[in-house]
Amino acid sequence: MIEILKQFMLDSPATSCSPFGNGLINRTYLVETESGKRYILQRLSEEAFKDVPALMENISGVTEYLDAKAREEGVKAHVISPVRTRDGRTYVHDKGYYRVTPFAENSISLEEPESDKDFYECAVAFGTFISELADYPAETLHETIPNFHNTPDRYRIFREKLEAAKADSSLSGRVREAAELIAFALENEEVAGRLQAMRDSGELPTRVTHNDTKLNNVLLDRETRKLMYVIDLDTVMPGLSLYDYGDCIRFGASTGGEDEKDLSKVGLDLHLFEVFTRGFIGACKGLTEREIEMLPMGAITITLELGVRFLTDYLDGDRYFATKYPGHNLDRCRCQFALARDMMNKLEEMNEIVRRCK
Repeated sequence: MIEILKQFMLDSPATSCSPFGNGLINRTYLVETESGKRYILQRLSEEAFKDVPALMENISGVTEYLDAKAREEGVKAHVISPVRTRDGRTYVHDKGYYRVTPFAENSISLEEPESDKDFYECAVAFGTFISELADYPAETLHETIPNFHNTPDRYRIFREKLEAAKADSSLSGRVREAAELIAFALENEEVAGRLQAMRDSGELPTRVTHNDTKLNNVLLDRETRKLMYVIDLDTVMPGLSLYDYGDCIRFGASTGGEDEKDLSKVGLDLHLFEVFTRGFIGACKGLTEREIEMLPMGAITITLELGVRFLTDYLDGDRYFATKYPGHNLDRCRCQFALARDMMNKLEEMNEIVRRCK
């Protein structure tokens, strides 16, 4: 790792490099240099990202744009730009792809909100991110994971795996076990595909979006708990603002975990829904009336989509998502579908909250 680091323009030679964080995709290390300055080194997953140079081109384009915009306005950018190599690139390819970013001192990353203020600040972070990139040409970005949030395509794959499982004696038992969930998925296919149809027709605008809006992808100031940086820009791509909004609602405003077995504990917390919605709408300037109106459907759609992805992986023999026990993906799917059902039952209340927050 030290040899890799010598190729980057660090402030002084690296003296240590140790594993850091709990990310599941890229391998992450904390680096310290002779001066005491710290950096983050990552080896990027070529399994998850098939074209790392394209991914890094997206990141450098977006961060350079936001850095320049912040300088013009005399403020601090809310993204962290990659450290360049000695020959001017943003990554090193040496038996793998590596990148370096400065370490964000005095920052904290939360797995779940510890207060309403934390969740509100997460909404401000992702709303601001989309708003500040409103003029960035989304069509110039590469799709680092093609069709990542194309819900009808997720259903296409689901149907293929369902038919394959029916024909495979080693998997057909899973079809019977998941029969109720399969029926729920198919019953809601039209609902789940509605936003993509609106995007295809131009009714909803394509924007530059983050596409992985977990709370731990926001760094807050340790003392003030205000936004410092939005991180993990690997999935920055053209997309819908509603998916970025919806995924944070799905994760942060749920009353249960992603694999909660007691479904009576799973539902939408309307108070947290309002906290996040108020912060997001306030920060994401320029949302169209149609986008604002469809925000609740963003939460429902992304929840259905993830449930279908868990179900698809279960029917395919648990090949994609890491599982801790047999049936883990089935429990995850049940949980997401229970949350989606509760959201649909509360849709009118969600719509009223959105109207109040406009």
